[in-house]
Amino acid sequence: QSSTRCGAESRTEGMILEPSPELLVLCIAGRVIDSCAVSGEAGSHQAPCALCSYEKQGRVRRVVKAQQLWYAIIESQTETGTPYMLYKDSCNRKSNQQNLGTIKCSNLCTEIVEYTSKDEVGGDCSVLNGSLCFNPLQAARSNRRHRPIGIGVQGLADAFILMRFPFESPEAQLLNQQIFETIYYGALEASCELAEQEGPYETYEGSPVSKGILQYDMWDVTPSDLWDWKALKEKIAKYGVRNSLLLSPMPTASTAQILGNNESIEPYTSNIYTRRVLSGEFQVVNPHLLKDLTERGLWNEEMKNQIIAHNGSIQNIPEIPADLKQLYKTVWEISQKTVLKMAADRGAFIDQSQSLNIHIAEPNYGKLTSMHFYGWKQGLKTGMYYLRTKPAAKPIQFTLNKEKLREREKASEEEKERNKAAMVCSLENREECMMCGS
Repeated sequence: QSSTRCGAESRTEGMILEPSPELLVLCIAGRVIDSCAVSGEAGSHQAPCALCSYEKQGRVRRVVKAQQLWYAIIESQTETGTPYMLYKDSCNRKSNQQNLGTIKCSNLCTEIVEYTSKDEVGGDCSVLNGSLCFNPLQAARSNRRHRPIGIGVQGLADAFILMRFPFESPEAQLLNQQIFETIYYGALEASCELAEQEGPYETYEGSPVSKGILQYDMWDVTPSDLWDWKALKEKIAKYGVRNSLLLSPMPTASTAQILGNNESIEPYTSNIYTRRVLSGEFQVVNPHLLKDLTERGLWNEEMKNQIIAHNGSIQNIPEIPADLKQLYKTVWEISQKTVLKMAADRGAFIDQSQSLNIHIAEPNYGKLTSMHFYGWKQGLKTGMYYLRTKPAAKPIQFTLNKEKLREREKASEEEKERNKAAMVCSLENREECMMCGS
């Protein structure tokens, strides 16, 4: 069951996705994704599901080919950036609320993954245990019984830059995992201390944590030796925890702007952008890049014009050193395979889910299919929040000094060759796929 937003309608033969004003999430079972695979190697997620029982009961009203449905989903995402993607099996198998029932949905931003029923609704929660929302009544009941909270982050890309770690570097990937391991450990420790004082949450018994199973155990991941997990597990076995869920990295679009950080777990989308306020529009440069260029004597009006001309990228500006080009890659220049892998690395320490945007400049069926299958095989709960793409036409660059630019800029043969070499990604051509083979 699916529909698209903003009045988009799928033209796939035999499939009509009705227009809808809502932003839609697809909560997909592994069996469905298996059926969409081009080859038989797609996965081993053949666990029994409600779909199987519906088939046996004869409750099927219409048969649709899985690949046909998949094409309609990809077509909608290419045109509108949605529907969002949740992987139902991972959401349930890796949830500390699995003892309550089946999780069927998430919040809008796809990082809150909680059990809901007709009698109770998973509520939005503050990171403070004592500040749980108590409206409406169903949410109040859910919060009192399960006491879920959602701890997130912002400025992960800023942390990498300050540490001088390029986003795709092994050092950044290790730090990414260590940050979330540390947050998860600290949250569990604090929740256990609260349970020692006030007792565990009402539905604690029967949960994975009550059996000594933490989030990383459900991912079959061994934590580092940064923290004494054995001692913490022993303490939890004695006192329990006060909260059923703890971590859920959210988008942080507004708060990150207020505090001057990059959003959430995202890489920088551009090194220069326009900020609109009541007093007008201003060109804003990535503050870290501005500092580095200034210290090296490279920042001037001419450099600003070049960055604007390259739409916020510095990769083809000859004056900028190679180390800065690596450090200040935008999300469009970072392999989305790396983005997904880093999401899986920290996912082993995130007991709800994470709001994860995917950026593909020119999406097509092959690229999106490869990306979705890779994320699913990595065990992600949220496969995609929004699909971000680049517009077909570039905006007019009003502030660009074209005279100065013409004096310096040469035709970028490197970029032309890269565009010529771009290949259509497919499940049958993974090694040559720019998205998954890089």
